[in-house]
Amino acid sequence: MSLFTPPEIIKIAGESAMQKDKYSGKKILTLAFMAGAYIAFGGLLSILLAGGMPEISAKNPGITKFVFGAAFPVGLMMVVMAGAELFTGNNAYFMPNVLSKRQKWTAPIRNWTLVYIGNFFGAIFVAYFLTHLTEVVGTEPWTKTIFHIAEAKTSNPFYKTFLKGIGANWLVCLALWMGMSAQHTSGKILGIWWPVMTFVALGFEHSIANMFFIPLAIFEGAPITWGSFIVDNLIPATLGNIVGGAFFVGTLYWYAYEKQSSNN
Repeated sequence: MSLFTPPEIIKIAGESAMQKDKYSGKKILTLAFMAGAYIAFGGLLSILLAGGMPEISAKNPGITKFVFGAAFPVGLMMVVMAGAELFTGNNAYFMPNVLSKRQKWTAPIRNWTLVYIGNFFGAIFVAYFLTHLTEVVGTEPWTKTIFHIAEAKTSNPFYKTFLKGIGANWLVCLALWMGMSAQHTSGKILGIWWPVMTFVALGFEHSIANMFFIPLAIFEGAPITWGSFIVDNLIPATLGNIVGGAFFVGTLYWYAYEKQSSNN
């Protein structure tokens, strides 16, 4: 078969989590920095493509939402196929092992903490040095697009951003699950592309992507404070991402294909 079965995916995810737990702190931070940068590259590509068609957006915003979503998955493809550590994906990887007591809770907590920090610096690096200082988006209509994205993301109440965070990482982790199911590069690309395109087009909240979008807007002069970024978006989006990945993918698939299988 060209696809691994769902129980086999659980096993692959568990083996990956075991390997990740053996990484040194320096290795995790390095790979996490790279992942944050890769996600930022995907976000930048989305801004340039979708933000460059304001006339089309005014007449048919659905097209620009699709274009934005269609470009973004390149970041996760680089994370998976080139190799890097992404906080949101790792939310799901560790759960089968932890719930089956093959790993302690200290394993995901250590990994998630270090990866989150590394992802932040990777995303900020691309936002400031490779985007702001180079003025890639320093003219209209891209500046307006960035301001609109950041203002919208920091204007929602806590519960709404939290729920959008659940939806985002449910789909991101499904993308990783589908990527793991494929044994060939083309299958991995397709498996990753569809769910990621979906969450972006739906306007859900991905904490690592927002580490690029909102700081970039701040660097470009948007009337948004760092406090608003953290309190109004990053905290609720991160918490929602953890629930979406750890529970709705990692836990539910463990329950369906490992716990229930052992009971039968």
